[in-house]
Amino acid sequence: MNTNAINSFLRQHDLRIAQNPCVSPDFCLDWAALSARLVAGGAIKEWPKSHFATAAGEWTLLEDEGTGDCAWRLTTQAANGAGGVLTGGVRVGGGTMVFPATWENLLRLKNLVQEHDAGATIFPTSGAQLGRSTLGIGARFTTLHWPAVDWAMSALDLGVTANQNSIPRELVYDVNAMLEGRLDSVPFPFIGTNVPEGHQGQSVEGMSHGCVLAKLKSGFHQRRIAWSFNADHQPIGGKFDAREDDLVRGCLLASYITFDLSPELALNRPAVIADVPAAIVQQTRARVAQAGLALDDAAFGRLLGTVWPAMLKMKQRDDKYATARAAAFTTDIGRTYLRELSIDELPGLTTPETTAVMLALCEVLEMPVNFVAPAFGFQKNMPYPDNAALRTLIARQWAVCEKFGVSIGFHSGSGKSAENYRVMGEVTGSRLEIKTSGRYTYEMGVAIAQSRTAADQALWRDWYRFTLEMALAGAFSNDATEQKMARTFIVDPLVKCGSPLAHDDALLFGSPEATRAALEALPASPEHMFFFEYNFLYVLAAGGRPAKSSLGDHSPAGYQQRARFYAISPETQLLYAKGVARYIVFLAEATGLVPEETCASAKARLDGYATFAALVDEISEAPVAATR
Repeated sequence: MNTNAINSFLRQHDLRIAQNPCVSPDFCLDWAALSARLVAGGAIKEWPKSHFATAAGEWTLLEDEGTGDCAWRLTTQAANGAGGVLTGGVRVGGGTMVFPATWENLLRLKNLVQEHDAGATIFPTSGAQLGRSTLGIGARFTTLHWPAVDWAMSALDLGVTANQNSIPRELVYDVNAMLEGRLDSVPFPFIGTNVPEGHQGQSVEGMSHGCVLAKLKSGFHQRRIAWSFNADHQPIGGKFDAREDDLVRGCLLASYITFDLSPELALNRPAVIADVPAAIVQQTRARVAQAGLALDDAAFGRLLGTVWPAMLKMKQRDDKYATARAAAFTTDIGRTYLRELSIDELPGLTTPETTAVMLALCEVLEMPVNFVAPAFGFQKNMPYPDNAALRTLIARQWAVCEKFGVSIGFHSGSGKSAENYRVMGEVTGSRLEIKTSGRYTYEMGVAIAQSRTAADQALWRDWYRFTLEMALAGAFSNDATEQKMARTFIVDPLVKCGSPLAHDDALLFGSPEATRAALEALPASPEHMFFFEYNFLYVLAAGGRPAKSSLGDHSPAGYQQRARFYAISPETQLLYAKGVARYIVFLAEATGLVPEETCASAKARLDGYATFAALVDEISEAPVAATR
């Protein structure tokens, strides 16, 4: 893709990578300036742990820390300096060349790496156990959680879905569409408005690029732990038909695709059974019966007809993903990707019969999935209230999934209880995926609130105030859904703080002034439900304003707001990394993915860090116990 426009926009407004990473697909916005410095021998950061080899020679990542612009240095014995290996190369002496860290060069480098070493873990893959058991680690606002994720993977010797976001809902699917004002919007009923797509601000390619570079900088790739990148909730059908080629292109580096059928199913245009090829009907019927589910002809026909149009479009999208990878990548490991079928956003709880028919169709249409995400009635950041009922719900789904060799994906997985996670792990034999995202924005709130650094405390006060004002405005909205949700978010912390107003709606919501007084009487805390629910909207809110018109702002004002988070102190970075890593260790232990003793060792090691630099420095190190 052409990145000239986005790179020019970012330079023009002084939105450099060092303070605003992953917006452009490129990690070098000004190659002319950086290459001149490299030729002249100017001071440039060399990341010594980034070293790796390909057939072309030895590679090292370089960075201008002032701007964040990066370059690849290639040292080779080839007489011509291997100048044609990547594009834009400049010779800096002898057999040494430097190349800009562009998106195009990253894709070329992936082929070079994987042709040379099929077991390399620089890039996301579908290897090891990632298609059977994983934790989905997303974040709804920045990339600042990555060091903690990489530390946890290293300490636990566990590969996870280390990069995960919904596209185009959270990530910008096309930076040129963004610049030209062509992004669509996404309904957020709980705030009574639509927010522009890509409300995190960064592009899907930029996020893909940055995740690879982050692991090289810390030397994580030296641990040779396979990790994946999930392009989550890829919308199938409906209004997304017109954009599917762009979505495929943007998600090229993802090694794991979640297919979300809800846009097509929401159209409510079922096929009649006569429209489905007879051979497919027969094969699907036989496979469902083989899985042990009994459906009469009428029920089977209705269910198959309901999902058939969406499944056809999923097949079309899947074929496009496979074709794009075959064209771009030269190795099997580089082309292979995992699949997940998401049916959790449809109304009601998913029946085993629905799961069986859809998994059977995936097999018959030759796109078998690794994970399926049924709806269990989970609410974000809330434990499931009845563990016995949860065990029964999961067991009914697992009886089907086990027959198909498919693991269960638990979406809205943040904030469940330890017992909830144990039930998930026990019923499935740890053949599961748990998607967590909002938790890590909350953990940033916890870290900033605890910081002793003045600038971080100022950010915390502004951030908390933003969520309070969003809740207050919502509580008196004319939109019934927005009002109901905002009042729920307000009552919850009042109940937990023992306020008598929590049980008297007439007094609490008698006037905006009364509600404000009750909210302002609460101690500022990231534990309040209204902070958790609204916090992610702050990152791209122009000027930090709680006005709905300010949300998801892709102008310079929105990105200047985002830069505030990338300016947090090392103290807060350490607090944040510890919080994120502890939660990942907790998930791994509770679900049975990692033995208890390994998790205990990791937690003890985590507690011992006094500086953020010390934590990052040990990402490349195997745990002592694992080397004995």
